[in-house]
Amino acid sequence: MKEIRLLKSPGHGPAARFDRLTDLPSQFGAVAALPGDLIMPSPVNAHDHGYGIRTLDFGAADDALEVWIPGLRLRPRTDAYLEALVAFGRLARTGVGATMHCHNSLNVDRLVDEAGAVIRAAGDVGIRLGLSCPLLDHDAWAYDGGPQRLRPFLAEEDWDALAGTIPRYVPIQTQLDAVEAVAAANTNPLIDVQYGPIGPQWCSNALLEAIAEASAHHDRRIHMHLLESPRQRTWLDRRFPEGVVTYLDKIGFLSPRLAVAHGVQLRADELELLADRGVQVVSNPTANLRLRSGVAPIASTIARGGPAFAIGLDGTGLDDDQDLWREMRLLYLLHGGRGLSRQFTAHMIFDAAIKVGRQVINASEVQDFTIVDYQALIADALFDDVDEAEVLLTRMRAGFARGLFVAGREVMRDGKLTGLDFDAALSELVAQAKADLPRLERQRPLVSALAAATRAYYATWPGID
Repeated sequence: MKEIRLLKSPGHGPAARFDRLTDLPSQFGAVAALPGDLIMPSPVNAHDHGYGIRTLDFGAADDALEVWIPGLRLRPRTDAYLEALVAFGRLARTGVGATMHCHNSLNVDRLVDEAGAVIRAAGDVGIRLGLSCPLLDHDAWAYDGGPQRLRPFLAEEDWDALAGTIPRYVPIQTQLDAVEAVAAANTNPLIDVQYGPIGPQWCSNALLEAIAEASAHHDRRIHMHLLESPRQRTWLDRRFPEGVVTYLDKIGFLSPRLAVAHGVQLRADELELLADRGVQVVSNPTANLRLRSGVAPIASTIARGGPAFAIGLDGTGLDDDQDLWREMRLLYLLHGGRGLSRQFTAHMIFDAAIKVGRQVINASEVQDFTIVDYQALIADALFDDVDEAEVLLTRMRAGFARGLFVAGREVMRDGKLTGLDFDAALSELVAQAKADLPRLERQRPLVSALAAATRAYYATWPGID
């Protein structure tokens, strides 16, 4: 007889088994589990950008990070609600009930309205959300001096076109006030509004210091990209001779309220400092491989008792499919080492995806759960007592997620969302994107020129490939 398995703490011990659904603890009374299913806590996608239209679909093919960034200019103009609805719905269909959303708009005048649309989309899908509101006041085109550095590598007409699009950044307090306005307007208990400095290379010292002060004052979390690529490491070392992490510590930026994404270029002493301050590091293995940034030092972090880490998709996934289960597998394999005994264990992966992920979105005490078609994973197995965590890390993928419950609400059943027609929303979003094609076609030559100029510029840096 097939049993229902309840795996409360993946990697920490075997699942409890029940012959009947009615034998499960009372909080699972409304669950539509079947014999052969496994119930487990839902993992959290701890760093993402909410691409309803994914980057490859609008022509931003993988490249080195800095060369890839200009391709984001081709992101089509679509409705913020619909974009988020599709992005969040795509995740929920895989059994992921929470995500850290780094909002993409850089126009502070639109932030409150767009954030409201994103919050509404999360509510309609039924997922939990950390909403990172973007903050910056430095140009993103070139780290060491802004867009002027690219001018020698651009034709005059391309420079003129670029110069006309360089944003004027609004005062720091205006940006911070916009975040607080978003927070004040939020009435959804499943949403946590956070400060989102995009990265220290795009923020002035004054902005970083103001965010640190505001975070302490409002007890508001911060979510920031940090040391993602070799170019960022090189330039931030120039800007902060004492080290950017040391600087952030001096201004009170480092605390348990902070999560940093990527961290590929973090050094051992910096990892130790982040751990001492209770900072969480979000690893994004696929994105860092696809954008040629490298592999984050997660294994060495664990070996040294380093900062807690979470796992995020960053809008990608190994098959460009937003499959967090495969992302967990990739991280597990990347850091397996070469020793006779594995130091990077299954429970570390699941603790990262569940416990630390919930901390990143400020939802540590929740009890959301996913139903997995576990019988399909072990259909050919000769033994049924193999560690469930190992089975999940070896074979689980989005298609085996059968159900999702968030805050007691059934969000997904058998791959279909209960609260909306995902296929209809996607069709409408794609139609909006295609309506913007004439503008995007005009932009493509400039984007290609800007990418080539960016590659040529960074090639002049000593010691940089």
